[in-house]
Amino acid sequence: MLSRSSFTSLVVGVFAVYVAHTCWVMYGIVYTRPCPAAADGAAGGCVWPYLARRPKLQLSVYTTTRSSIGAESNIDLVLNVEDFDIESKFERTVNVSVPKKTRNNGTLYAFVFLHHAGILPWHDGKQVHIVSPLTTYMVPKPEEINLLTGESATQQIEAERQTNALDEPVSHWRSRLTLNVMVEDFVFDGSSLPADVHRYMKMVQLGKTVHYLPILFIDQLSNRVKDLMVINRSTTELPLTVSYDKISLGKLRFWIHMQDAVYSLQQFGFSEKDADEVKGIFVDTNLYFLALTFFVAAFHLLFDFLAFKNDISFWKKKRSMIGMSTKAVLWRCFSTVVIFLFLLDEQTSLLVLIPAGVGAVIELWKVKKALKMTIRWQGLRPKFQFGAYNDSEKKTEEYDAQAMKYLSYLLYPLCIGGAGYSLLNVKYKSWYSWLINSFVNGVYAFGFLFMLPQLFVNYKMKSVAHLPWKAFTYKAFNTFIDDIFAFIITMPTSHRLACFRDDVVFLVYLYQRWLYPVDKSRVNEYGESYEEKSKKKSS
Repeated sequence: MLSRSSFTSLVVGVFAVYVAHTCWVMYGIVYTRPCPAAADGAAGGCVWPYLARRPKLQLSVYTTTRSSIGAESNIDLVLNVEDFDIESKFERTVNVSVPKKTRNNGTLYAFVFLHHAGILPWHDGKQVHIVSPLTTYMVPKPEEINLLTGESATQQIEAERQTNALDEPVSHWRSRLTLNVMVEDFVFDGSSLPADVHRYMKMVQLGKTVHYLPILFIDQLSNRVKDLMVINRSTTELPLTVSYDKISLGKLRFWIHMQDAVYSLQQFGFSEKDADEVKGIFVDTNLYFLALTFFVAAFHLLFDFLAFKNDISFWKKKRSMIGMSTKAVLWRCFSTVVIFLFLLDEQTSLLVLIPAGVGAVIELWKVKKALKMTIRWQGLRPKFQFGAYNDSEKKTEEYDAQAMKYLSYLLYPLCIGGAGYSLLNVKYKSWYSWLINSFVNGVYAFGFLFMLPQLFVNYKMKSVAHLPWKAFTYKAFNTFIDDIFAFIITMPTSHRLACFRDDVVFLVYLYQRWLYPVDKSRVNEYGESYEEKSKKKSS
């Protein structure tokens, strides 16, 4: 059997190997080995860029209800850039005619052609094109109303949306189309073409050399949920913002891999909203800051694991509640469960929801340990039994009850007042949504006050030796990492502010640890001291 220290070392070792492997994979994505023969001017085995000939190009964007086209019929030209400069970025907004089939919950596709100027795309043998849907299917967001007056957030609710079930996906309009062209005059090695770029390449034979035509790419990561618009049956035209920018080979390969990763998440059951949270990390973040985020996220996973491991180990061995605030444990369990239900109601990203759910299960188990609860089943009916406290534990409970008494004078009026104010002035989807929001606002706004009973017990006992400091340390590192993620991952504002609230609480615990150092010669309730245990081990 592995000891706890060797197991932790093994986990840290595996983590280090994982980080090194990830760095090597990322390097392999960003760096592409050029054709060795190109340095000598030889053409054998190399694939040369057609853009090096500096052809005069034209960009054309068409729309159609079909996913493939063989002729110029049944298509609409929505954008035509005759003197297309691949080095110059632009952004243009055009109005797109929406066919009746698309308005009836159908699909509309955009065909983007890059071809020689003055020649129609289907008459140009060296044209490249790419297809992207301009519509997607999503469940519309439920209408929020004032629970007392019944007034909706919008003055008019369309009849079609009233008849549709809330859980039925409807067609939404993607209002952005982001285009890129790889502009580097890079010479590929024909024997080792990168698989990610190869599927976007179209090659032609010009004389004795093989050339690849311009690599056209549509950035699907820029399609965010916040930009989607519900397509109504009465709408005949919708705006489309077409933007273009050049892209390097390294960034193109990285972006292809990220799009594939997001697609894989959706295949594993992630919803459009969950995938959108991941897109936001890539699109709304600087590339260098994104690399730092990946590195920090890996440490977050490590500290999460070590914190859970040490916390569970501490409570598993816990036989006495001396110095531990039972009220604080109960409150922490209640607040964790409420936060999980709130995040679930807000349809928050699984990146936030899953850790919150695991934390809620652990907190429920802690309550069972703190109350010395045993569950016995009598048929299908559970019977709960609670253990008795000794004199020292009863003394701790007195300090705990005293702290809660003073705290309730401040906390309960604030929570009730906040719930009443939100009922009068804020719109919600349902009474359940209002109840969960009221609870969670009380947790976020005044939750740190419920940490005061434990601080009060520490003050009365002049000791912090009974606290799980290893787990606290790992959680502290994660708290500071959460401060970084609070600006990256989309989450409710109240949840974001709660991340900074935890920093203050931990600093107070650190001050108490400095104020009440552990006396290793003090005898515990079993008549033993730390120094005596050390002598026994050495002998």
